[in-house]
Amino acid sequence: MRLIKLLSLTLLALIAVLAVNTLRLPALPAAAASATVLADIDEAAAAERLGAAIRIPTISRRNGERSDVAAFAALTTLLETQYPNAHRVMTREAIGDSSLLFTWTGKDAAAPPALFLAHMDVVPVEPGTEARWTHPAFGGVVADGFIWGRGTLDDKLNVLGLMEAAEALAAQGWQPPYTLIFAFGHDEEVGGHGAQAIAASLEQRGIHAAFLLDEGGALTVGLMPGISRPVATIMAAEKGYASFRLTASAIGGHSSQPPPDTAVTRLARALVRLQDRPLPARLAAPVDVMLERAAPAMGLVHRVAIANRWLFEPLLLKLLADAPASNAMIRTTTAPTMLHAGIKDNVLPAEASAVINFRLLPGDSLASVEAHIRKAIADDGIAITLEGGTGNAATAVSDPDSAAFRHLADTTRTVFPDAVVTTGLMLGATDARHYEGLYDNRYNFMPVILNTEDLQRIHGANERIAVADYAKLIRWYRLLLEGLGV
Repeated sequence: MRLIKLLSLTLLALIAVLAVNTLRLPALPAAAASATVLADIDEAAAAERLGAAIRIPTISRRNGERSDVAAFAALTTLLETQYPNAHRVMTREAIGDSSLLFTWTGKDAAAPPALFLAHMDVVPVEPGTEARWTHPAFGGVVADGFIWGRGTLDDKLNVLGLMEAAEALAAQGWQPPYTLIFAFGHDEEVGGHGAQAIAASLEQRGIHAAFLLDEGGALTVGLMPGISRPVATIMAAEKGYASFRLTASAIGGHSSQPPPDTAVTRLARALVRLQDRPLPARLAAPVDVMLERAAPAMGLVHRVAIANRWLFEPLLLKLLADAPASNAMIRTTTAPTMLHAGIKDNVLPAEASAVINFRLLPGDSLASVEAHIRKAIADDGIAITLEGGTGNAATAVSDPDSAAFRHLADTTRTVFPDAVVTTGLMLGATDARHYEGLYDNRYNFMPVILNTEDLQRIHGANERIAVADYAKLIRWYRLLLEGLGV
């Protein structure tokens, strides 16, 4: 009886702890009230300006090919023509091949500036997929309530959205409280050499920004379990990037007399072992905070589990590991991407190699990933080298409670009153990684609502944005700029 009583009391105590922790979850903040009534935006005219930019094929080039300088020059001319007031109050500099740097001097020129990033380049259309487009990828067509074409989601909408906001504010004589810097890279999709050049220039000038904002997070629908409302993820860090080459060697020879083990089979074994032994899952700081801030909008079961991560973290990790997108938030991912072996079908290759791409979680290093590879494949005869001789760990985690983050969140709730605002971890690479050390905090976010189908349009067919959604993006940028320093 005493044992039963003790177990009962223990169970009641556990339930009480779970309940108290769940009740301690912060309530969802109310929508912020705008201190300024924004003037109406001519949505049709703004859409046509974005369409005109889409018609300029500023395509990133790979394999050392130089980007089309004429195309970027045409886009620069378009920006100058369409946004004369912004150009009147801002200085514009050409950096590197085709990147642009705009500076709008603030009332307090000595105060740390705010740094806004976007990129002008776009990816090409995959050959053979042209017929899948409702309208030509570089047609810039405005039809059926949408602006169609490459760059409407990635990333010309942010280039022009920032310029639209600056144009409207400059036209009414507004001056920022402190300096604003717009940095528009020309080759983000192929490494961001333009962003590197801009960052180097800013560093030489001794510029250190209060905060940096780049593309990345968005308002997504249907991606967060248990939440039907849009979830705005203002990303506070970016995963690292590294690729390792695994190389197996053998004697080679004629395929008619194969030995029990070859370079190909040895490499294949290593790849299977590596795939079967992923790096461990854990809740890195941005993901941990993301869950806590999103939990109040979830159902009771999710709230209890997130509020009591001390008990349910293994279960949460297991659930998050079930889908590729959420699995990428909780571990350094392993992705075999390239294979090479052999020169002829009847010749045993003397060497077989594979490239494995890793996206590093905050806290993991290049050295720790290499050590994991060595332990997982359990074959000291396979050479492991860092592809390209370089890679980078995850960026530092920015403060999700800073004044800049609160302003981004309040602006988002004003324009999107039903949004659940949280933070998160940027899974892909952006130009922002090249500015590490040049800011107090960096965030990745663009104010656009995206569902699963929309996400597939990025780098895919039928990239588009609704005219009304683009107008909201412009309103968001304008409200964000107006509220700086308030």
